Amino acid sequence: MTAKIRYGWRLFATGFSFFSFGLGGLLLWLLVFPLLSVLPGARRQKISRGQRVVHYSFYSFIGLMHRLGIMTYDIVGLEKLNRPGQLIIANHPTLVDIVFLISRIKEASCIVKGSLWRNPFMRGPIVNAGYISNSEPESMIAECVDWLKAGGSMIIFPEGTRSVPGKPYRFQRGAAAIAIQAGKIVTPVTISCYPSTLTKAAPWYRIPYRRFHLAMHVGDDIALDEFTGASSKSIAVRRLNHYLQDYFTQQREVYKYYGK
Repeated sequence: MTAKIRYGWRLFATGFSFFSFGLGGLLLWLLVFPLLSVLPGARRQKISRGQRVVHYSFYSFIGLMHRLGIMTYDIVGLEKLNRPGQLIIANHPTLVDIVFLISRIKEASCIVKGSLWRNPFMRGPIVNAGYISNSEPESMIAECVDWLKAGGSMIIFPEGTRSVPGKPYRFQRGAAAIAIQAGKIVTPVTISCYPSTLTKAAPWYRIPYRRFHLAMHVGDDIALDEFTGASSKSIAVRRLNHYLQDYFTQQREVYKYYGK
């Protein structure tokens, strides 16, 4: 198979994958979640079911992209995930980062843009999985803290959006504030992608010259004691935020060409 044919196939397969993702989200909203909503149980139980449905859907989507030859992937340290009350803090190089993470975490909440609540392809999973809107920063932080303290897991990208290739990280303090206030498990996850693709600066159809490799490296838990001992919570949050920004900056260099 020539390079042009392989490229053409991956371009078609990428478009087909995203079409399937949108169609799947719509079917979940119209068919699956209405059926789940009539099952008995408290709100927490219903959210748990919704998160598991999203997990298995995303697991299937990543599997589809892999089988179609769009991507390869590997995960180091998966055994460190899926713990109650765990706050997972990750960098955000590609469009599919959250899909990749949730595909490996059976029950997890996350923060989503307020505009996505009006997206018919995403509204079903967002509402039924109990995801949290970023429309009101103060209530967002409070909801995240309550969720973690109740034993739920959460995924947060401290950048707030996808990274811009070649630009330094600029972390918002929301993730650090949630970590300090919740006082639960904090686990960093480094995501690397080579060749770079599906970034904030590139449309989906601008695919790389070869299938991309997505890697997830789960780090050791971050000890919060050295930060919570600060004279005030605001100082603790600022110190933790600086630590996270430095940590992921170093990790980005370590895994810059991982999977080359």
